[in-house]
Amino acid sequence: MSVNHPEGFVSGGVACGIKAGGGLDLALVATADGLAVPAAGVFTSNRAAAAPVQVSRRHLAMSGGRAAAVVLSSGNANAATGAQGVADAEEMCQTVAGGVVGTGQPGGAVAVEHVLVCQTGLIGIPLSMAPVRAGLPALLADRSGGRDAAARAARAIMTTDTVAKETVVSGGGFSIGAMAKGAAMLAPNMATMLAVLTTDAVVEPELLRTALAEAVAGSFNRLTIDGCTSTNDTVLVLANGRSGVRPEAAALTAALADACGQLARMMAEDAEGATKVAVVRVAGAASDAEAERAARSVAESQLVQCSLNGADPYWGRVVSELGSAGVDFDLDRVAVAYGGITVCRGGVAADHDSSAVAEHMAGRTVEIVCDLGLGSGSAAVLTTDLGYGYIDENRTTS
Repeated sequence: MSVNHPEGFVSGGVACGIKAGGGLDLALVATADGLAVPAAGVFTSNRAAAAPVQVSRRHLAMSGGRAAAVVLSSGNANAATGAQGVADAEEMCQTVAGGVVGTGQPGGAVAVEHVLVCQTGLIGIPLSMAPVRAGLPALLADRSGGRDAAARAARAIMTTDTVAKETVVSGGGFSIGAMAKGAAMLAPNMATMLAVLTTDAVVEPELLRTALAEAVAGSFNRLTIDGCTSTNDTVLVLANGRSGVRPEAAALTAALADACGQLARMMAEDAEGATKVAVVRVAGAASDAEAERAARSVAESQLVQCSLNGADPYWGRVVSELGSAGVDFDLDRVAVAYGGITVCRGGVAADHDSSAVAEHMAGRTVEIVCDLGLGSGSAAVLTTDLGYGYIDENRTTS
């Protein structure tokens, strides 16, 4: 049941009026008892970071990596909104802090720095706080540990998404629940995305921060749809320790990576206008870092993405991107394969079963494997085709 799966977490989602269409647009994920627990975050690398990113970063630093709640809104990014935008994000945290009563804490109060905030939507448009102020009391009253509450929270953070994105991962005696949104402007580090994960594992803030960073590096940061990095990207995790299980660092990282990887795949499958999901793998590079750079160059090529949309195995575009990726390259050693069928070997066309390639290209998932023939470095990047729907969605303010 997504973020409510680990015992001791509650969530909720309501419509407050940020979205003109009246859809769910305000969400909450919190500890059931209001106690602050170990928490960690990974945020956008965009220097035009939105107000909620600035506030959440500051709150995690102030609290030493602890949080009791995350409040999220959709329909307005509250980005490029100046000091007023920061004040509005802080006000959302303050209101939630006053409504999430922490048992066993002095006066039952939750410190404002124990509340994190995420927002997504249009950039550069001032956030109207009237609907937010009216909606937050209803949101706080809506929270529960039920499946329906988790589903409402996942839907409330959607913008151009067509489906809610939720998953649950079972570790060795502990579990992870997660929800996310993201359908375009997807590129490291990270993507136009929000994700909240909860776990009942026993873990200290420092280890949780390291494990989340590693999990994001191999999942969300290996996803690119259009090469654009958003202002609001945020991945947060809260760990309440209810399971009593203290996993090894490797086990915790693997479970978080599994959850993040599943969500990243859902984002690719729901990308704006996409008809295909493609995995670009590069092997034989001088290093893993160079393999990732080369794979990303292919994955972000609009020409390659157009070929994917047309189900055209035009390997010449792939080789061209490899050659301009800024990595060690020797055309005479390059091989390219679609769906395991080599179409280019030694930098020239290779005899192959064209009907088998066409069948692979016609499917929903396409795999492109590029071997540079130079070393042992390897990496993979997830992307999609460039469809007509992407342009329709983004040719005006969206």
